Amino acid sequence: MLPYLDKINIPSIFQVTCTPYTSDIELAVGDKKEIIDSMIELSRRLGKENVVLRYDPILINDKYTVDYHERAFERLCSLLEGYVGQVIVSFVDEYKNVNRHMGKLKIKQLSEEDYINIGKRLVKITNKYGMSIQTCYEKNDLSSLGFIQSACCTKELAYRLTGRSNFPKWKARDCGCVEMVDIGAYNTCGHYCRYCYANYDEKNVALNRKKHDEKSSLLIGYLDENDVIKVRKK
Repeated sequence: MLPYLDKINIPSIFQVTCTPYTSDIELAVGDKKEIIDSMIELSRRLGKENVVLRYDPILINDKYTVDYHERAFERLCSLLEGYVGQVIVSFVDEYKNVNRHMGKLKIKQLSEEDYINIGKRLVKITNKYGMSIQTCYEKNDLSSLGFIQSACCTKELAYRLTGRSNFPKWKARDCGCVEMVDIGAYNTCGHYCRYCYANYDEKNVALNRKKHDEKSSLLIGYLDENDVIKVRKK
């Protein structure tokens, strides 16, 4: 999006995911240094209040231990110090794709004590680098440790960006976010992350991506006679 920022004449906020995983879990994600550099450039152009780091999902196994996450998270925060003021984290959920790859992921089931242990370490790091930290739709309430218990896109944030206050709650997920429009499409991402919820049928990803045409009005393929177009109320 960086080359097109000047053409976007509306207030924008970017939530950018950057994890510590390698190609055993994120098969085709680009260089993490480029992601970090892009976040820094976004912050310089939009202000750090409009760039949010998403460190999610957190999964624990024999390779990606709590100690591993602590080191990786501190390294990431140190590189983004002064450029990012807010961090959102979540823990891995059992989506179809996750269950399909469970043999390779070998995820450790976390106890309440594990959540508290991880939470304390992450809060300590964000405090060190002048950042706030919150969870995204997590059952475990870590607010007593210093986490903010909030939605990722609140009414307050929507008002700051749009000047409107009449946003209803998002019906697609009972997470507290305001209603929004998702412009993506399932089973189209070529990153092939093994924790992803959006690629639940990986065999069709390559086929779907071949259907993309930048001249089409759809992200994938074209309209046909069976499609229904609905005008969304503003």
